[in-house]
Amino acid sequence: MKIALLTDAWLPQVNGVVTTLLELVQELEAAGHEVQVLHPGQFATRPCPGYPGIDLAVRPAKRLTTMLDAMKPDAIHLATEGPLGWAGRRYCLRKGLAFTTAFHTRFPEILHAALRVPLRWGYALFRHFHQPSSGVMVPTQGVLQMLERRGFRNLRPWTHGVDTRAFPFHGATIQSPLTGALAHPVSLYVGRISYEKNIEAFLQLDIPGSKVVCGVGPLEARLKAKYPQVRWLGILDRAALAQVYAAADVFVFPSRSETFGLVMLEAMACGTPVAAYPEDGPMEVLGAHSGQPPRGGVLQDDLLVASQQALAIPRSEARARALDFTWAHAARLFEQYLVPAQAQGSSRVTVTKSVTSLSSGR
Repeated sequence: MKIALLTDAWLPQVNGVVTTLLELVQELEAAGHEVQVLHPGQFATRPCPGYPGIDLAVRPAKRLTTMLDAMKPDAIHLATEGPLGWAGRRYCLRKGLAFTTAFHTRFPEILHAALRVPLRWGYALFRHFHQPSSGVMVPTQGVLQMLERRGFRNLRPWTHGVDTRAFPFHGATIQSPLTGALAHPVSLYVGRISYEKNIEAFLQLDIPGSKVVCGVGPLEARLKAKYPQVRWLGILDRAALAQVYAAADVFVFPSRSETFGLVMLEAMACGTPVAAYPEDGPMEVLGAHSGQPPRGGVLQDDLLVASQQALAIPRSEARARALDFTWAHAARLFEQYLVPAQAQGSSRVTVTKSVTSLSSGR
């Protein structure tokens, strides 16, 4: 199958969406599919306001039309709701082509946090974007149910995975060359240093030991000046990041608006337990839906209590939970949800198989 994947998030950006799409493309190509990624690097770009390091395509419609006309894809997937996503949506509607989409990021919450845009406005815009989609792939049941309540339709329960070879298990903490000797316990945060990540909930915790932060973002300069005692490591490649994960006693995930949270899985694959709020992403990753106790970490409304209790979680338990998630399973679901681009009308919605477990490899 020839698949056109349109995304506003791609290399050299470093974030969970890019990681997900890179792994997805690799799995799809290994399964024999031809995947053409249409990304901002192929167009004129400008920096995203308020988000240095993220470039967005400028007026991509004409070039995108030429590329898609030449490709003649069997299936079209719009991964993001940025300029390329909207241009791809217009192309498909004009040509009468079916397509799928994904809900990777709670941008309405980001817009609310950064610019005070009312949530209902943001979700109304995103509901309009996804309305003609033949299938909106959503990585957690909690987010899927939230979107249903907000009037979204054709939602498909998806999932993500983790490369357990890139993030190997360590039964005890190691010393990373990047950090040197640190006072234990070592508490780690990995992710963008931005409005929606709620990172100050972590930085403000009065906990013993050391705090380490990996990532960059629009709040970086201010927070580095405010919290000079924290070890700020910036962006790391996978090998270095895996060592930092393995050097931590607990991975603290302060976000309250995450659709999933791949960094939790990466930390857990290395054996580092998670401390997080009981929100959709952490609940999905730790398997705490339907009244089940979390595995591989602790969920508490008090992040300090969660961090302290997570220190008692065996590293082997964190690793075992991470092994429940594979990119191969995520790619199989993705392939199942794709629709023929030429399908029209009611025949667009072709997915009828019930998916009862997002995290199992079944």
